[in-house]
Amino acid sequence: MDLEGKGALVTGASGGIGGAIAKVLYEAGAQVALSGTRAERLQEVAGALGSRAHAVPANLGDSAAVADLVGAAEQAVGTVDIIVNNAGLTRDNLAMRMKDDDWDDVLAVNLTAAFRLSRACLRGMLKRRWGRIINITSVVGATGNPGQANYAASKAGLAGMTKSLAFEVASRGITVNCVAPGFIKTAMTDVLTEQQQSVIIERVPAGRLGTPEDVAGSVAFLASEQAAYITGQTIHVNGGMAMLA
Repeated sequence: MDLEGKGALVTGASGGIGGAIAKVLYEAGAQVALSGTRAERLQEVAGALGSRAHAVPANLGDSAAVADLVGAAEQAVGTVDIIVNNAGLTRDNLAMRMKDDDWDDVLAVNLTAAFRLSRACLRGMLKRRWGRIINITSVVGATGNPGQANYAASKAGLAGMTKSLAFEVASRGITVNCVAPGFIKTAMTDVLTEQQQSVIIERVPAGRLGTPEDVAGSVAFLASEQAAYITGQTIHVNGGMAMLA
């Protein structure tokens, strides 16, 4: 999967899944802008990758930072031909106890920022008649999950947004797709006890948690020329936990 000459922006790149996505795109030859809130960690990831990786910190909960991010990424990598909207925020609680701010903050980062960044990238993609927008959703966007009404709504919203954008830009050589991870082994799952992880794994026919690399592989495919005729779709990476059409 040759991405030489392409520029990519990955949000949430300081985390396990985001870091793996940045790595696979970098290894395919792309210039990669890594965004997130932890500037020091982003620098570490960029340094480990090499000279074509660049840290562009941004807090996607800040609308001004969202507005400036694509310009900063373009300064770093040239053109943003590929954007991976991976940044995600959770503020879990039962609906009856969920505060308005918890709803608003999650939707702002997970959905609204993804739309605004995609819209900003589309200007250049339309001129070049080539682009890849890849949104990282979640299995809970399709199945729901108790205590995550805000998170599930934001991820389901991403899937709907993806289909609408795909319709609008397909004739210009731009694809828009989703990757929906299930339970992935990250720092978030590392805090679970062995018993808690066992309960989760019992729900997964593959018999294991996914890895960030499992998710990154699907992203790399969707970013490539091999996926040029795939748009408006969601690839579910969940080990069979939810077998969705």
